[in-house]
Amino acid sequence: MYVAVKGGGAAIESSWRLLETQRRGDTGIAALNVTQILEQLSLAVDRVMSEGSLYDPELAALAIKQASGDLMEAIFLLRAYRTTLPRLGYTVPLDTARIALVRRISATFKEVPGGQLLGPTYDYTQRLLDFALLAEGDCPVTSPLGSDTPPASFDAKPIVQSERSVAHESPCDTVPRINDLLAREGLLETPQPFDAAPPGDLTRDPLMFPADRALRLQALARGDEGWLLAMGYSTQRGYANSHPFAGEIRRGLVSVELVPDELGFAIDIGDLEVTECQMINQFSGSRNVPPQFTQGYGLAFGGAERKTMAMALVDRALRADELGEPRVAPAQDEEFVLAHADNVEASGFVQHLKLPHYVDFQAELELVRKLRMSHAEAAKADLAAHSPFNPTQQEAA
Repeated sequence: MYVAVKGGGAAIESSWRLLETQRRGDTGIAALNVTQILEQLSLAVDRVMSEGSLYDPELAALAIKQASGDLMEAIFLLRAYRTTLPRLGYTVPLDTARIALVRRISATFKEVPGGQLLGPTYDYTQRLLDFALLAEGDCPVTSPLGSDTPPASFDAKPIVQSERSVAHESPCDTVPRINDLLAREGLLETPQPFDAAPPGDLTRDPLMFPADRALRLQALARGDEGWLLAMGYSTQRGYANSHPFAGEIRRGLVSVELVPDELGFAIDIGDLEVTECQMINQFSGSRNVPPQFTQGYGLAFGGAERKTMAMALVDRALRADELGEPRVAPAQDEEFVLAHADNVEASGFVQHLKLPHYVDFQAELELVRKLRMSHAEAAKADLAAHSPFNPTQQEAA
């Protein structure tokens, strides 16, 4: 037994060395540093931060480097590190109405207060491989349409560029929300006030069912983007009572404020880059509620537009019970959606199958052998009973 453990330990250490060799790759090529990942793979960094439940771009970039670009492994690394950090306090709720906008669009109205701002997006690219990126060195930034002039926003105003390192010293101008304009006419539901009790914390307590909307949104925010995308897509294909419109999508820097006990008032401690999506859905009403639009909501760290849209679709689908709608689709099943949304848990449960299961399999193997023997004996007895040379069959004849 000691020899087996010793041999296994040596093999594991060898595997670690091979993994490091694989991560480094060709040593004749300059190593990829964390700063390059942070600046040039920013969307991957944003996903790792969101699903890792920790806003720290540098650590997310480090996790991506350590994981050789495996984002799910990087998310696992960041979550594991997060568990070692102390909880120093709680901030006041983010006021995303006061956001330094990088991008802001609405698919429901062409003209909106504050204007539309295209910002950086792949929406208007042609999805053609740019072989110029294979060239060494930096290339001048040009428009996908061939002009050196950067694309303008809908209202022809210059695009506001924002870097992670830029600190906004002045307060952000408040841009009215599209949903607020509809709510003034009574066409959109009025958000229900939050309970006085603080919301639960999924990073400290396990998810229990039924879960309130605050817990559901937490689970969705750190859920796997691919899973949410599939669930959101299913609602659009008819597997839920859904007819969504992208009311508003915002991306930008929002201030984080904390109220120290010794001061008694909020102070600004920094900025976070977030993406927020508010979906508008039809609702035929009920006996007590007239027909109106309802909402789905999504928010994630960094540039996570696709995820927040999917999150908003799933959030709305999970409100079926609240709105008195029948639950007829997988995306409306709270336990099915949330229990399988966490990619770290899902990955662990699937990948644990690689670990030794020798004893379990030997037990299964012995059971199958016994069942096969019993099956063969029963088949032999049945064949003998129906044989024309069986004395019992001859007497009956």
